[in-house]
Amino acid sequence: MMNVGSYEDARTEEGFWTIILAAGKGKRMKSDLAKVLHPVCGVPMLIHSVAAARAAGTKKIVVVIGHQAERIRRLFGKDEVVFAEQHDLLGTGHAVQQTREVFTGYTGTVVILCGDVPLIRPETIRSLYDRHRSERAVVTVLTTIPAEPAGYGRVVKAKDGGVLRIVEEKDATPEEKRIREINTGIYCVESRFLFEAVGSLSNRNAQAEYYLTDIVEFAFKKGCRVISVLVPDSEEVMGINTSMELENACHLMEARGRR
Repeated sequence: MMNVGSYEDARTEEGFWTIILAAGKGKRMKSDLAKVLHPVCGVPMLIHSVAAARAAGTKKIVVVIGHQAERIRRLFGKDEVVFAEQHDLLGTGHAVQQTREVFTGYTGTVVILCGDVPLIRPETIRSLYDRHRSERAVVTVLTTIPAEPAGYGRVVKAKDGGVLRIVEEKDATPEEKRIREINTGIYCVESRFLFEAVGSLSNRNAQAEYYLTDIVEFAFKKGCRVISVLVPDSEEVMGINTSMELENACHLMEARGRR
């Protein structure tokens, strides 16, 4: 186990690799099609996330797949995307654990994206990484303040603005539910820390899952620097969970193209 100062100092590579979480079924879409395969402006939403990561300058992309895994593999053909399979859907922390072998020997920075957030801009990903580096953080959380925070994980902060933890709504106290700043599910993390942290996760929570969000509190307790980067436009980091949200994302992307 490394000491606190070593995680950031252990980086031997510039730039970043990317993990894209894309294993979920998407039950609320009420469709047999895996959620990340639903099209936004005629293109499967996962493709948008991959394209944004590439445009932001990632050196490698690892996509975590589960539901309809083979169909997703075929979508990319000979594209230079690495796949890690999550056979049991036990949460986002468990999903990241499945990529450990791919990252063996890698000591750089990892950006974690969601395959169901197709509107994320390359500039946002790059600014997340640049801020993470300039602040010498071990974990950086991308956050936003939506019109209605209900249903999302809340970002609990110290008085100095440092991030203490992220609490999922099902586990939040009434006071924590009043917090308006939410977690987008997008992070920048030092790789040495990331795989130590996900290996220590517990599923003692309301959903009996291994939450990736718990790495934030793990980092804080170890005395690591944890910061947040706020995205002013909450629609850019909107996750797609329903057919109505999918339709809205299509309209937003079309409007973006017209500007």
